[in-house]
Amino acid sequence: MDNDSKLRPLYLAKILYEQTDEEHYLTTVQLINILEEKYGISAHRQTIKSEIALLRKFGLEIQEIKSVQNRYNICSRDFENSELKLLIDAVESAKFITAGKSKELVAKLSSLAGNFGAEKLKRNVCCEGRIKSDNERIYIIVDAINEAINADKKISFPYFQYNIKKEHQLKHNGNPYVLSPLHLVWNGDFYYLVGVTEDNTIRNFRVDRIAKCPTILEEDSIQAPEDFNIDYYINTTFRMFNAEHTDVELLCDNDVIDSIIDRFGENIEITEAATENFKITVNVATSHIFYSWIFGFGGKVRILGPDAVREEYVSMLDKVRESASAS
Repeated sequence: MDNDSKLRPLYLAKILYEQTDEEHYLTTVQLINILEEKYGISAHRQTIKSEIALLRKFGLEIQEIKSVQNRYNICSRDFENSELKLLIDAVESAKFITAGKSKELVAKLSSLAGNFGAEKLKRNVCCEGRIKSDNERIYIIVDAINEAINADKKISFPYFQYNIKKEHQLKHNGNPYVLSPLHLVWNGDFYYLVGVTEDNTIRNFRVDRIAKCPTILEEDSIQAPEDFNIDYYINTTFRMFNAEHTDVELLCDNDVIDSIIDRFGENIEITEAATENFKITVNVATSHIFYSWIFGFGGKVRILGPDAVREEYVSMLDKVRESASAS
């Protein structure tokens, strides 16, 4: 009986949290019946009243509507439904979260709204057939990386790519990479690890391509260069493709200004070149991903320099043209 009296307010809070909200109430009699039928704990009217007062003193926002049958409900939660909807959309849309884990996380998020609120959280986001990662270890991997970042320690890990048989094939001749982890970044629907390599180069790795949980080493991490800015790195490394960063001058038509600001941010320095266009100089990773981004503007963004970058872009276009002609 002593244990029942200790557990009763906890179960009472659970019942109210799950079965009431701003529009749904439970009466004193209903609460007494649920406690008895579901948890085998007896209560009477005065017990319910006093323990709800205790829960309110604890901090739960429980509303009491006085009448012949007093009614109670939870009138405030940690998350609004609109906030939970945003979180659910993010979980369901994220490609790095496996399909099974997405369902599990969505169920947990929905439970925060109570039984009635969960129905309102059913979303219409079109991601049911979306390609999802199959790396179920990703959550353990992320925890290990976070632990290493917080401890300022290096990590080592094997990293894979797919072969044409869709098998995992280890890169780096099967040897583990050693990295001083700096940041975890969610970019373009994938999770990336950004860090410093043993030769003091900033590199990034797809977390879902890390073959097994990283080993946290005893060695202290190499510090990032003083001028390293993670936001700038993300904005100038197209689709997080590892490549050398170079200052590139671009000539852009005025009508692409929104896309330029979306890509590089409002702090980008713009020089007016003529009535119909402007110039910018950006430090970017000059890979084929960057060149494909340039090509996507259909000539409205041109590379002015340096010559080596412009020539590499033209060479890539020539190869594409030759390939198309050959087919």
